[in-house]
Order: sequence, then structure tokens, then C-alpha cells
Amino acid sequence: MPLSRQAMDAMYALNFYSPIVEGQLRSGRKSATIRLGDKSGKYRKGMIVAVLAGARFGPRTKVFDAVIDKVEVKTLGELSPNELEHDNPEIRRVEDMAQFLGTLYNREVSENDLVTLIRFSEIRS
Repeated sequence: MPLSRQAMDAMYALNFYSPIVEGQLRSGRKSATIRLGDKSGKYRKGMIVAVLAGARFGPRTKVFDAVIDKVEVKTLGELSPNELEHDNPEIRRVEDMAQFLGTLYNREVSENDLVTLIRFSEIRS
């Protein structure tokens, strides 16, 4: 039987690989993710996603389901301190986020790199 449009949307995930992030997600301190490049074709406002934490190529833990509130593509340098903080409560400066993303993506990241800011909210039962 073919999957409904809603069921297909529910199969999308936001994966987080850092063990620190799981705690930030569970406590509500992390309500956004900043991804390198334009991800607006993959994620859209209103989409339901599973928020997952765990090692890349390993088992993942479902933290919660979420709704995507906003998807915005801009340069890293255009992000506000508030937007940076929603991704990582410890980061408020673009330079620090560039260094953090560089570590995650294993490459040099600058203020001019295109990023996608994805804001999301937990869905509670």
C-alpha cells in the first residue's frame, strides 16, 4: 500500500552526532540547527521530522518528533547572536560557529559560506 504524504514527511530526520547535543535537545536549550550549504530543498516549514542523536553510521536514539518552524538560507556572517545561540547555547559569535562547523564538516568554514538555519519545536503528546 502506498504511503500517504503525511507518512512520507514523517520519515525525515534531523541527525545530531555529538553526545553533548542530546542533552541540549532534551533540556530544550537547542531549538535550531545550522547546516552548511543550502538545505531548503530537503527541509521545509511545517515538515514533521524525527530528531535523532547518535554516532554517524551507528545506532541512533530518537529524542523527539518535531515540527520545522522556519528554514532560512543565508551566509554564516548574516546569522545573529540569537540565531547562533539557538543552535548551540555556548556560541554567540560567528567566528566560533565557523570553527565549530569546520570541525563538524572537516573543512575550512568562513563567514561567507552559505548555511541553512532550521528552527524546530518539539511535538509533545
